[in-house]
Amino acid sequence: MVLDTFRLGGRVALVTGGNRGIGRAIAIALAQAGADIALLGRGDPAETVTAVEELGRRALVVPADLATAGPDQLADAVDAATAGLGRLDILVNNAGIIRRAAAVAHPPEDWDAVLRVDLDAVFHLCQAAGRIMLGQGHGRIVNVASMLSYQGGIRVPSYTAAKHAVVGLTRALANEWAADGVNVNAIAPGYIATDNTAALRDDPDRERAIRERIPAGRWGTPEDLTGAVVFLASDAARYVHGAVLAVDGGWLAR
Repeated sequence: MVLDTFRLGGRVALVTGGNRGIGRAIAIALAQAGADIALLGRGDPAETVTAVEELGRRALVVPADLATAGPDQLADAVDAATAGLGRLDILVNNAGIIRRAAAVAHPPEDWDAVLRVDLDAVFHLCQAAGRIMLGQGHGRIVNVASMLSYQGGIRVPSYTAAKHAVVGLTRALANEWAADGVNVNAIAPGYIATDNTAALRDDPDRERAIRERIPAGRWGTPEDLTGAVVFLASDAARYVHGAVLAVDGGWLAR
């Protein structure tokens, strides 16, 4: 049955930034589909852990600060998740930060911070998970890109650069790993109501301009993204490699 291909029973997913917002919604959705969940990040994911365990799935917290952890520390975190839950089948690179400033005045420390979290950590986690997945002959990696993987944005040069690079990285890894049973894909969220967009939503003029440009007529919610991630993490997407699935209320189509 086709619905069975979407089920994740017996699999383990590692999700970054799962303590709130999009990451929490993704972690819970993967658990609803049957996966056990490792949560990697610096925040306290207690609410996510409770939600996952209430679904009858295992939850493991793997502390790591993507802003400061180097390649070896991130590889150790992936190994800890694998050892703690017995395997690794899915990696979702969700964690990200944004810094807003005009390009001419964008502080170099903000540029460095955003690239470290939104790009460098994504690559190092993909690399560490990829070694495990290639060795076992199967795996699913889902990176969280953005509409700004395709557009320039306003006052977010570091974030835009990182998210463009995430799409390129997704395609590059798919080219190398597809033949060995590892699927690497991405989602590109539109304007989602999260902490990262709070400043925009608090500005009445900017909020209205954004909402009126979205064909769906509303901001997205973290839960709007979960079906796409479960699909890309499942056997239903076994022949999907290097794809970037926009979940944006039609923003890019406008």
